[in-house]
Amino acid sequence: MAGRKPFDVILMFKMMVLQSLYNLSDDQTEQQVLDRLSFMRFLGLELGDAVPDAKTIWLFRERLKDAGLVETIFEKFNAFLTQHGFAAQKGQIVDASIVSVPKQRNRRDENEKIKQGDAPDDWSEAKRRQKDVDARWTKKRGVTYYGYKNHISVDVKHKFVRSYTVTDAAVHDSQVFEELLDESNTSRDVWADSAYRSEEKRQSLKAAGFREHLQRKGYRNRPLTDWEQRGNRTRARIRSRVEHVFGIQAKRAGYGIVHAVGLVRASVKIGLRNLAYNLDRYAGLAQAAT
Repeated sequence: MAGRKPFDVILMFKMMVLQSLYNLSDDQTEQQVLDRLSFMRFLGLELGDAVPDAKTIWLFRERLKDAGLVETIFEKFNAFLTQHGFAAQKGQIVDASIVSVPKQRNRRDENEKIKQGDAPDDWSEAKRRQKDVDARWTKKRGVTYYGYKNHISVDVKHKFVRSYTVTDAAVHDSQVFEELLDESNTSRDVWADSAYRSEEKRQSLKAAGFREHLQRKGYRNRPLTDWEQRGNRTRARIRSRVEHVFGIQAKRAGYGIVHAVGLVRASVKIGLRNLAYNLDRYAGLAQAAT
């Protein structure tokens, strides 16, 4: 007897887009598709049609992960944007946002072992699969977070995410600065906040042919001068555009945590979130242009 016919790949990918836009779990994605006519219309489903269940959704995302397809699809859509009049223009803005994941309840000795890059010896294989040994703690403006970072480069004109990388939350923003830079942008101008500013980074940008617009930072015994503060305000008018990207992502996702275990799976979910943002923004810009 033949088994159930596999679900269409395009249908499954569209479910990934919905899940990423609204930060839904696999169970929530299945339930929302069954419950919301707008979701069904987007997926091309009719009332009474079979809907992929949570396990099917999970397996499809695992296939994307194992094949490394999220990065490939992201790059292909960037090429599509260029071909359809949305090339990266007027420079780029680099920034990072913390993505929280469920906190781990480990003993102190277990955490010490994890920091050394090893899993505790007494963990069973099943427990190892459920534990996130890649996420890290960090503090921002006095608030403590646990999870990963979404590092992105956004073009100034269209505010599309042109490149991204995912690290644990403890990695300093400046450590992945150069690898995010988009060589295809029509302008060599680069904006970033003060976390990226150092003499080393300024010289690195200059050597690569970029024009830096990095926010200046004051120090305890050397506050910013009025001239430097005015310069920061001028640069912030452009640099703040990247905050709109993170703001839209957070608002759509409900400011919730991302349910993922390990850097590889977190990278897939965060990569899909960046791709879903680009798809959504393209739809809005293309509609406005008609």
